[in-house]
Amino acid sequence: MDKKIRYAVVGCSNFGRQHIAAITKISEAEIVALCDIHPEYCEERQKEFGLSARFYTDYNEMLEKEDVDIVAVATSDKAHKPVTVAALKAGHHVICEKPMALFLDECEEMVKAADESGKLLMIGQVCRYAPGFMKAKELVENGVIGELYFVESEYAHDYMGREGVDNWRADPDREPIIGGACHAIDLLRWIAGNPTETMAYSNHKMLSDWPVNDTTVAIMKFPNNVIGKVFTSIGCKRNYTMRTVLYGTKGTIIVNNMDPDLELHLEKIEGAPFAAGQIPNVSEKTIKHLIYCGVNSHNVIMEHRTLLDSVIDGKPLETNGREGARTVAVCAAVVESAKRGVPVKIEYTL
Repeated sequence: MDKKIRYAVVGCSNFGRQHIAAITKISEAEIVALCDIHPEYCEERQKEFGLSARFYTDYNEMLEKEDVDIVAVATSDKAHKPVTVAALKAGHHVICEKPMALFLDECEEMVKAADESGKLLMIGQVCRYAPGFMKAKELVENGVIGELYFVESEYAHDYMGREGVDNWRADPDREPIIGGACHAIDLLRWIAGNPTETMAYSNHKMLSDWPVNDTTVAIMKFPNNVIGKVFTSIGCKRNYTMRTVLYGTKGTIIVNNMDPDLELHLEKIEGAPFAAGQIPNVSEKTIKHLIYCGVNSHNVIMEHRTLLDSVIDGKPLETNGREGARTVAVCAAVVESAKRGVPVKIEYTL
């Protein structure tokens, strides 16, 4: 194509940097504007990536002055809704970082703005683009492990000393199950379908000076009588991980977004020899197959590639606003269940 897709990036610290790094690697795209309430981050990104983009501290001024095709929203969670809605109303496509928003009614406003503008709204549920998780979904869909009966995922991330710019992570409205574990919940939704009910428990023992519970366990009912579990901890003393296990009637998948190999455990056929790449388990009743997938836990470039394919060629956009809102709906139900101490039905309004 002759004309490049013109980007503006709002929010230029850590997550914004990831988006900028990804966009600069795509030949069909160029960044023409940067925006952050802290202008030093814009200057840092300009120098780091050799950009000639103009920068702003007010996104409304940027939207008024700049001719762009796509706005990447990588601000703190609370700013997702106002920036996204403003960008859509100004006639731009939007890719918004996860979580879509902290409250479901804000998600609904964002979807409405996308519908009314006729522009694309993509939510950065990046786990759907991690190679190990993509392979796991492929194996499930191909029936390799039979019928699912139990799925579990976790968001284990030590936030101590990681409050973020202007303490955005330690905001009392930012429940960890929404701000962080939306990754794990979206991943299980993607693989097992929309859960219908949840029962959750939370406690607050690790980050005692934070305004929210730091640990949550949620049990969920998925379609086809599949049971699920999501564990969330933002104070755990271990390396960041989203270890996920998918149990089927013929086998089990163990996959971690930080490990290069996916484990596929299948029943051993009596008398069959071990093949190359197969490792006998201790029980010798199953075979552990190691499948190399590589590590790309935040495959932001594939997110942007997917969005550009939708913008340029009209390809369907899977991680759209409605998908983002459904994930937030599950997260909100988990928070409600933990607070009330009762099972909560999950309502999908979009």
